Amino acid sequence: MTVFAHILFFACMLANFTINFVHFMHMFQLNSYSAKEQFEWWKKNRKEMWLRGIFPEIFFLFALVTALWAYFGGNPAVWVAADFLPFVGAALNAFGAAVAVFIRKPAKKKLVFTPRVIRMCVTMAIVYGAVCAVSFIFLYETKLYFAVVTMLPWLCVFMPCLANFINKPIEKAVNNHYINDAKRIISELPNTTVIGITGSYGKTSTKFYLEKLLSAKYNVLMTPGSFNTTMGVVKIVRGSLNATHEIFLCEMGAKGVGEIKEICDIVRPKHSIITSIGEQHLETFGSVENIIKTKFEIADAVTDGTVFLNYDNEFIRNKPIDKNHVTYGINGGDWDYTASDIRVTEKGTDFTVHHGGEEMQYHTRLLGEHNVQNILGAIAVSHELGISLEELVYPVKRLECVPHRMEILDKGNGVTVIDDAFNSNPAGARAALKTLSMFDALRIVATPGMIELGEREYQLNKELGMDAAGCCDIAILVGERQAPPIKEGLLAKGFPENHIIIAKDLNEAMKSAYSIQPGRKRVILLENDLPDNF
Repeated sequence: MTVFAHILFFACMLANFTINFVHFMHMFQLNSYSAKEQFEWWKKNRKEMWLRGIFPEIFFLFALVTALWAYFGGNPAVWVAADFLPFVGAALNAFGAAVAVFIRKPAKKKLVFTPRVIRMCVTMAIVYGAVCAVSFIFLYETKLYFAVVTMLPWLCVFMPCLANFINKPIEKAVNNHYINDAKRIISELPNTTVIGITGSYGKTSTKFYLEKLLSAKYNVLMTPGSFNTTMGVVKIVRGSLNATHEIFLCEMGAKGVGEIKEICDIVRPKHSIITSIGEQHLETFGSVENIIKTKFEIADAVTDGTVFLNYDNEFIRNKPIDKNHVTYGINGGDWDYTASDIRVTEKGTDFTVHHGGEEMQYHTRLLGEHNVQNILGAIAVSHELGISLEELVYPVKRLECVPHRMEILDKGNGVTVIDDAFNSNPAGARAALKTLSMFDALRIVATPGMIELGEREYQLNKELGMDAAGCCDIAILVGERQAPPIKEGLLAKGFPENHIIIAKDLNEAMKSAYSIQPGRKRVILLENDLPDNF
């Protein structure tokens, strides 16, 4: 029975640890392998932390201490009970694993077992095995061994951060190898023009539009999706970039000062574009001033090329720059490229581009002034690289929505969904709401609000509610934790409270949206979709 008890104990203990470890490793991956971001996530999810480990382990420790007190007090009944400690430990670990499974939610983006994650798992296994072995050697005879080992599954909370810390020298060496290889590849492609693109918002859309426009004349490679981190860019350079590519469009994202400079040092952009600067990722940047400094790192990297600047953005417009630069915007001004006569209908958008006394009319199937702004930036770059305004008319007409960025989806039965699910920000949300307001239909917005805005998060989500009040008929707020500031903003503008619905998750929100006034023409704006770590 002793052998069976130990096997059962270890099986339940490892199951409990593994289920929870995979979850916390998943969160660590979503938090960019940052211990600081993981710690902030812990603070915001105390209830989950308690349920996943602390409660069952503390309960068992209390029971064990009570039993050992009686044991050392000479109670023979507890001597017999001590032999059943493996069963008690197995039961508590099985309970902990069951709780973890019960509270688990379906993942929108599952844990990816990258080489880095696999290395961390190996480190975790070594550390965990060592602790178990040491506990067995020194504590087994006292029966405290079962108390210690039963408490170990709770280490899964900290283990990803610990494994990452231990592996730091290895990861640095691996990353440096890949980075140096990417630098070598770039240096061996002197005829490939690198264009860096950054901004608080609009950078991915501008990149997609620019790729379509430049492809009218050049062989273009762009970083796909949101591959905009240092190692994401390195992966694309090493795996896809070659001598046949005349232009490489490199999107650059950042959550902290110096991160864009790090990418620029690798790809060395000839030209760069700054699409916008706004209150995004304030939680990690700390201030708008740091955001401005970081975004302009892409301009600092340009030596003999051109910096393209969106002068509709106040932060960009007010930042002095001593580089050769081209300005663009849709809100007037004495800028190099401007757009006027913007007419938005449900069928698309018409606008006129002006440059140096020349003008050209364009039509796009995309909706909204913010899309015109991004297209204008792409037109400016393409024209400066030798494609005439007239040659760009047809490519602009063929532009399609970027997935999850104001993507118009016809769901049938009179339902249109505006999918703007990717990483909402204050300016982007206002633009999306403005587009929603123009539809002649029942207008519904479904949103969990905005995140990573630091101390400004509550106020900015309240302002989101205030903006939404004048643009929608029904507001569906996703998540009880995120809903209060948005609801407060809606009510502050006199929005009817009985037109506000609180949904626990996105699936419930969309079901509610589809069920409202069936048969009537409806337009549903999905404004942001939070990742699994929120």
